Amino acid sequence: MTITARMLSGDRLHLQHGPSDLIIWAEGERELAYRAAGKRFSTIIGEIVSELPALQERMSLMTLEPKGQVARRMHDACLPFRSIGYLTRMAAVAGSVADEILCAMRHHANISKAYVNNGGDIALYIGPGTSFSTAIRGHDNQDLARIDLKDHDEIRGIATSGRHGRSHSLGIADSVTVLAKSAASADVAATLIANAVDLPDHPGITRCAAHLLDEGTDLGECLVVTGCKPLNASECTSALSAGNRRAADFERQDLISAAAIFLQGYSAISQTHLFTETKDPSYV
Repeated sequence: MTITARMLSGDRLHLQHGPSDLIIWAEGERELAYRAAGKRFSTIIGEIVSELPALQERMSLMTLEPKGQVARRMHDACLPFRSIGYLTRMAAVAGSVADEILCAMRHHANISKAYVNNGGDIALYIGPGTSFSTAIRGHDNQDLARIDLKDHDEIRGIATSGRHGRSHSLGIADSVTVLAKSAASADVAATLIANAVDLPDHPGITRCAAHLLDEGTDLGECLVVTGCKPLNASECTSALSAGNRRAADFERQDLISAAAIFLQGYSAISQTHLFTETKDPSYV
């Protein structure tokens, strides 16, 4: 696999290598920041692959800390969640890569604001006196809501998961967007909240063992959702409530700051001062 790098409109840098596809932007010493990002990115995939079999194993009390810097980020992010269902450290891989690249940029350049977007999992630096806004888009590319963050919010990671995303999901949520103190933590939490949005044994939901869809998956024989027929209001409310309970539990433990869950025109949103609706879904 070769690394590709190119500049995009808006002074953004695009880096791509294997499954990592980064859009990077910085304000300040941009050239130094981008140079640092490219240098660090060149080694990341190799580091993860060198420990991949262990990182794909289900976490338990016996799970040992890995050696690589990004792998340790993955491990640390997943550790507080390890008792919640099926979880491997790959649940934090995209967010951990974003966090690591942003760390390298800040170490080598004086920047006032920056983001590293790894396929929707975003590491943020919001310097003093600055702010950050972005949209939550549905799988149909329509805006569902906007996120508006200030430097004092202490939110430095955004992640989105769900059955329409890049990875397989055990639940039926169209999307779950989580705000947390790091992209890695948001990544894990979004995955687990999306898994909780479900209607077990519902005849309109189809599932398949993950390994039958992807031989390299870390989910093994877990049943992932492959389809979900239209649901009525009561069914959507029930599924969203299950996800909302898990999100609220994570908030009580200070593992996340907020979550927005969407399913077939319905939504469940916590900490609504951080989100602005741009459509009009029904709330639960």
